[in-house]
Amino acid sequence: MVGLFAEYYTENGQLWRLPVVQKVQRQICYDPTLNHEYLSVRGHPEFNRAVTVLLLGKDSIAIVEKRADSIQAPGGNGALSMGAQFLKKWYTITHPRTAAVYIPMPSWDTHTVAFEGAGFQDIFQYRYWDSENHCVAIPQLLEDLENAPEHSIVVLHIAAHWPTAMDPTPAEWRQIAEVMKRKRHFPFFFVTAQGLASGDLHKDAWPVRHFVTERFELFCAQSFSKNFSLYNERVGCLTFISRDNNTLVRIRSQMETAARHTWSSPPNHGARIVATILNNPAFFAEWQVNLRGMAQRQMLAKEKMKEELRKLGTLKSWEYITKQIGMYIYPGFTDAQIEYLMREKHVYLSSIGQINVSLINSQNLTSVAQAVNEAVLLNPDSVE
Repeated sequence: MVGLFAEYYTENGQLWRLPVVQKVQRQICYDPTLNHEYLSVRGHPEFNRAVTVLLLGKDSIAIVEKRADSIQAPGGNGALSMGAQFLKKWYTITHPRTAAVYIPMPSWDTHTVAFEGAGFQDIFQYRYWDSENHCVAIPQLLEDLENAPEHSIVVLHIAAHWPTAMDPTPAEWRQIAEVMKRKRHFPFFFVTAQGLASGDLHKDAWPVRHFVTERFELFCAQSFSKNFSLYNERVGCLTFISRDNNTLVRIRSQMETAARHTWSSPPNHGARIVATILNNPAFFAEWQVNLRGMAQRQMLAKEKMKEELRKLGTLKSWEYITKQIGMYIYPGFTDAQIEYLMREKHVYLSSIGQINVSLINSQNLTSVAQAVNEAVLLNPDSVE
């Protein structure tokens, strides 16, 4: 009935390809001047410039002062791994003790694996989710960052946190930045789908931009799979902001060396599509319209799901699911409820119970809500 897939689906259950992306693909296909020569080790130069501006804003102080740049990577996880390897080699020798890494709990297993693969041993989790109140556990999060050793590397998800689908508010981000500045922690952001979480590119990027204005050095792994519907093209980049231009030049040089020793030359097609859209005002405007449409439909699906559950009288309040952003609902199901939904109702979820809201449509909304209602009633040790 419904599955946990990472792609965005249309109302009729088909994988959606953004119209502007299809348009650019056709343009590239019939461009006789293009060939299949290798990209440079840093990737597509227009892509790197455009995604840096997309994340930071064209008037960013880091761009003006020439201390921000990006390097293309095969997907967001490729960028995360590259950043982890760089930090293991260079960050740890500039500080008096071995740096600890802090990853939100819950989070992707791949994030821990990336830092383990780079050679980090002191990898910890900081509390992120308040399962009782279904919100970001800000007091616990701040406490864990306060208690972390100075100069720790802290992974921060934005747009939107996986798997909880809920990000801190701007006021809460300011608190996080304040603690991290006092403790001299290093922020490593992970951006899954800028613009697709809220429908607003600037709103989704605000946390990174705030840290930049606070003069942090930082890394940011970006993925363009979901917000350009380029899932199998593996389009990503690692953006880095340094203290000054001289440091930036040294970081860029080491990033190039790391890329040369891993993938040598990144894939071209997806990056060219992204670069073309971001650098063409008409395409860029159309892309933003596509994103807003996707985001609005996701928000509407959550509202409809909440209303269906309310009408069924399902136990507990479901207000929190409409506060969650992005492609997923994180209901907080128990293991028994997840098993019931998958085995008895063919509502296929992850092991932690996420639902891809783009797969909820007018044909299955009622049946999905009824399945959730039954799962909660028959397994009363329910969603907390």
